[in-house]
Amino acid sequence: MNTRPTVPKSVVSSSTTGALVLLDCEERWLRGEAGAAMKLAMQLVLAAAEVSEVTEMVPVEMAHINSCHYSGVMSLDFAEFLLADRVSFAVPTHTNASLISCSTPHLRPEDRSPVEVQGARRVMEIYEALGCTPMWTCAPYQQPDGRAKLGQHLIGSESNAVGFANSVLGARTNKYGDLLDVAGALVGRVPLAGLHTDAGRRATHVFDVSDIPSATRTDPTFPHLLGVVLGRAVGHGVGAIVGYESEREDDLKAIAAAAAAAGGVGLFHVVGSTPEAPTLENVTRGQTPSDHTIVTADHLAEAAAVLTNASADEPLRAVCLGTPHFSVAECVETLDRLDGRRIAPSVTMLVTTSRAVAAELELRGLRNEFSEAGVDLVLDTCSYFPPHPSGLDGLTLTNSAKWAYYAPGLLGVPVGFESLERCVESAVAGRWIR
Repeated sequence: MNTRPTVPKSVVSSSTTGALVLLDCEERWLRGEAGAAMKLAMQLVLAAAEVSEVTEMVPVEMAHINSCHYSGVMSLDFAEFLLADRVSFAVPTHTNASLISCSTPHLRPEDRSPVEVQGARRVMEIYEALGCTPMWTCAPYQQPDGRAKLGQHLIGSESNAVGFANSVLGARTNKYGDLLDVAGALVGRVPLAGLHTDAGRRATHVFDVSDIPSATRTDPTFPHLLGVVLGRAVGHGVGAIVGYESEREDDLKAIAAAAAAAGGVGLFHVVGSTPEAPTLENVTRGQTPSDHTIVTADHLAEAAAVLTNASADEPLRAVCLGTPHFSVAECVETLDRLDGRRIAPSVTMLVTTSRAVAAELELRGLRNEFSEAGVDLVLDTCSYFPPHPSGLDGLTLTNSAKWAYYAPGLLGVPVGFESLERCVESAVAGRWIR
């Protein structure tokens, strides 16, 4: 990948945009001397700085972009515009999940949605040609080159990946929308605002789960439900969780995904677990939180009700796992629970994951076990995106709060939220085992 040489901080222009001092290269880009694409990238980054009312920029060290996801003709036109101008990213840039699955094209057949499938394929080709790492995953942190480090500034765009990077890894990123994510990756700097700053990472709302019975806190559905509780209460704020012992990354991933879906949370702290939260005082910075919630069984029941809109007497049509993409550990657990059994012929079962995880499963000799069980291992995409995936035409079970939160609106299917164990048992039985 081509990278832009680091410009020393002392090398700045004497002119400014407002109070924001630009580097020499940035002024050249803004004047259009490096082409129309770099000029637009600088304009977008400066517009973000103006909206954020900041006077400083911060260098980023990597980017995970969502603009590579085909969301209509504009996303394709923008990609073609970048390619025509032969731009180079300033930092290692990784791709979020695509609209299509290259491994299972029958999920969204081209003959059923030709414009979307062809557009998505072309967008993928362009971003790979531009030098992006073709991860095509919403969980870049599951492979070394997409895993940020403590204190590292980056550009994140996918909601769970932003929450995971900030919360679990202690990296720093806001949630960058389409086009702005690419613009920042081209420029290599972003406004020093929001979750990039110390002040923006202070917890304002405490969630104490100490009164929840231990058996409930260790139930596999608990982190998903807790994420929904957190997200609905905090919105775009920062929450601190007290009394939660789990340090399993898959549990923390579940909180990140659910909190982002239910409320747009980009950062949460788990006191005694996540890297910036050795104590509650550390994450509140000695200030009194504006809100303090004692989480109860009623909170969890309300969250569970939000995630299920189906009745138990509906025939089971599908089971969808892997939102965010399943880790190696989650894939192995799924196979262990299947224990050599096949799912019922009336059920479509999808497990979505990344190319990197699939490669590891291949090395372990496990990948074929999914197909032998009648399960589609889907790469590169997610199953709740429209166009409507094949086989999802009725009651669908999932162990993902994020999938359950989004799918009824996006796909119009009735959804039941269950543990991984119950999802697997239901798929094998061909009916919803509640």
